Amino acid sequence: MQPIETERLRLRPYRPDDLDALYAIQSRPDVSRFIYWGARDRAAVQASLDQKIAATRLTAPGDSLTYAVDLRATGALIGDVILIWTSAEHHQGEIGFLFHPDQHGRGYATEAARPLLRLGFEELGLHRIVGRLDGRNAASARVLEKLGMRREAHLVENEWVKGEWTDEVIYALLARDWDAG
Repeated sequence: MQPIETERLRLRPYRPDDLDALYAIQSRPDVSRFIYWGARDRAAVQASLDQKIAATRLTAPGDSLTYAVDLRATGALIGDVILIWTSAEHHQGEIGFLFHPDQHGRGYATEAARPLLRLGFEELGLHRIVGRLDGRNAASARVLEKLGMRREAHLVENEWVKGEWTDEVIYALLARDWDAG
């Protein structure tokens, strides 16, 4: 897993010394509002970090590749991006991202996710990559749209998450529609 540099960001493998920065992100209720888990305590963040450190290769379906995202200018960890290989038979994957709220609205998620789409389509040979989100998460929907993904489904109250029914919205991009620029 080689680091990837974009104009403003450095995507790299997670390290054990990322615990404090990751805790600053995952311990916030506003960060976990639209995802499956709630604000995490330090032990839960350590377990999450251990998983992220291990998620460095896509060799079989079910594998995931997680990159820590640092600002190149400062080296500060501001979030992460993930690519999951969901099906070999159907050549499909899934992309995700999570950033500290102080960094929202600056285009970092889009900038960090684009190299993972390239990796999925151009190196792994995926046919289709999806992005799934809570129907209330308009900011993440905008990121997926900026990546060129199309909204394919809005599933109404299809999941029971944190004590309430939630909608799921699914975006997707096909390899033939992928534009690396």
